Amino acid sequence: MSFVKCFRRILPAALSVLSAFSAGASDAVKLTRTEYISLYKDDAIREMYRSGVPASITLAQACLESSDGNSPLAKVANNHFGIKCSNWDGPGYYQDDDKPNECFRKYNSVFESFDDHSNFLKTRPRYSFLFELNRTDYKGWAHGLKKAGYATDPTYANRLIKIIEEHNLHVYDLAENPENRPIASTNTIVPVEARPLPPVENTVREQRVFVPSVEPVDMFSNRRIERNNGVEFIRARKGDTFESLSRELSYGYWQLPKYNELPENTPLFEGQIIYIKPKKRDADTRFYVVKPGDTVHSVSQELGMKTRFLCKYNELEESASLAPGTRLQVAE
Repeated sequence: MSFVKCFRRILPAALSVLSAFSAGASDAVKLTRTEYISLYKDDAIREMYRSGVPASITLAQACLESSDGNSPLAKVANNHFGIKCSNWDGPGYYQDDDKPNECFRKYNSVFESFDDHSNFLKTRPRYSFLFELNRTDYKGWAHGLKKAGYATDPTYANRLIKIIEEHNLHVYDLAENPENRPIASTNTIVPVEARPLPPVENTVREQRVFVPSVEPVDMFSNRRIERNNGVEFIRARKGDTFESLSRELSYGYWQLPKYNELPENTPLFEGQIIYIKPKKRDADTRFYVVKPGDTVHSVSQELGMKTRFLCKYNELEESASLAPGTRLQVAE
């Protein structure tokens, strides 16, 4: 197992232990829904490719069942889906639910909870019909879960759909498998979602590939224009350079490197996000939780915000290392 994967699996468990010690503190910081989704979206996507459960459904259920990772069941037992102890030989966590002092499954890590959730749905006959649905049919899955008895709340399906649509979780149902993304075999932590740059001398930095928020799409110069944080971008194609893109789009040679805060001679890789308008001062959320492999620049690219303001808000140098789990202010 790579260092990055191992770290991603150990980190949530460590955070859960710390949370348990500080649960009584009045000033304990709670995860926002946006932060929770950002932290666990890759696990949901990975489970989708392993089991067939749509990532949007997994994330929406996790948000709802765990109160965005803030419930005692999630913090102490790493149980993010409210699965009880029926047919379970592992440790339990007891709390009142439909009945007093009910037993819930307790896991060693959040990853185990995500894994068991997929297995729970995959191996129970009453959920088998769901796997005949298209994985992009999140509404069918939501109503099917309610029909199969996953929850007693009569509004359960609509609550899942609301979370999915408010946070554009359905885009993750079309995301690539994180397991297929190359990870460097060195002692250096690289972005989990990175694709390696072509081998050249003096390569300055890598740029992460991410799934942006869904916003209206246009076409320009035979290029698909998408928007993240309201900022237009295109994806680099094989053989693209800043120089060739500048000619194609009739931009000044300096504009694209400036908008993306990269040197003019930075090699571009296929699928790389290239902003064609200046990034914004602020992200569209107030806080961001650092993931393994994040850099100041990769975070600014992912959020569509300028690096200097990210540094200003958090009193950072652009070259600063970011510790996973750190909460960054990304809007004033």
